[in-house]
Amino acid sequence: MGRDKALLPWQGKTFLGAAIDSLAPYTELVIVVGGRNSESLKSIVYAAGAYLVVNPYPEKGQFSSLQIGLNEVLNHGRDAAIITLVDRPPAQPQTVEALRDRFLEVCQPSRWAVVPEFNGNHGHPIVIGREMIEAFLKAPASTTAREVMHSLQPMIDYFPVNDAAVTANINTPEEYEQFKH
Repeated sequence: MGRDKALLPWQGKTFLGAAIDSLAPYTELVIVVGGRNSESLKSIVYAAGAYLVVNPYPEKGQFSSLQIGLNEVLNHGRDAAIITLVDRPPAQPQTVEALRDRFLEVCQPSRWAVVPEFNGNHGHPIVIGREMIEAFLKAPASTTAREVMHSLQPMIDYFPVNDAAVTANINTPEEYEQFKH
C-alpha cells in the first residue's frame, strides 16, 4: 500500500479506530500492539480508551506481536481475548457480538476458539480462551498463528457469518477502493 494500513481512512475514522470501536462494546478492554508505528497510533488508541503495547522487535513478525498482546491479556487478569487485525476493515458489530456469544456458548472444555467463516473462508476477529492463548504463547517465535490453529483444528468452532469484512484482505490501493464502495 505504501503507507501504514492501520491509519487508512475508514468510515470517518481509520482502520485502527474502527477496529477499536468494533471491539470495545464486547470486551472489558482493548489492547493494541504497535511496532515502529506506535508513536503514530498513540492518539487514536488513547482517545478510544484502549491500551497500547509496543513490540520492541516488530521485525520478528506478526506472530511476535500476537504473543506480546496475549501476554498483556494475561497480565490484565483475563482468560479470553477477541483478536483482530488492524490493517483491514473491521467486522460488523453484530458479527463481533455473535462471535463472542458463540464463544460463551461452546467454549471450554470442548472448544478453545471461535473463528468466523464467510463463503468457506476463515477470517477475523477470532475469539480464544485460555487454552488457545497458552498454545500461542508456547509456540516457537518462528511459527505462525495459522500453523498453531491448524494443529488444533478439533478445538476450534468455525462459525458461519454473513459479513464479508471478516475475510477482507486489502493489500493494494485498488482493493482498498473496491472494498470502500
